[in-house]
Amino acid sequence: MEKKINKPAKLKIKKGDLVKVIAGDSKGTQGKIVEVIIDKNRAIVEGANMVSKHTKPNAANPNGGIVKQEAAIHISNLALVDPKTGAATRVGRKKNAAGKLVRVAKKSGEEIK
Repeated sequence: MEKKINKPAKLKIKKGDLVKVIAGDSKGTQGKIVEVIIDKNRAIVEGANMVSKHTKPNAANPNGGIVKQEAAIHISNLALVDPKTGAATRVGRKKNAAGKLVRVAKKSGEEIK
């Protein structure tokens, strides 16, 4: 039997989007997306899901020690922030006046830049 390769799903969030964490330990935290990991359906959000990483001494950090950094969060635990109201919203897609497909906020109908 051949091994089936799963194609990654179309994600509704991009790098640079303002999102709100809706589940997990960082629930309620807002931040910009720093990185999207498509094959794992995860994203790294600025200031959310902070973990302690133990580092060995190196040229950049001569003392080593414990460093706080953001860890990846599953995309299902994130909601895009509506540009008009500032509340969490779902994302839809519509064609704009120029005929280009754009992302829109479901709550306000506002285009997401």
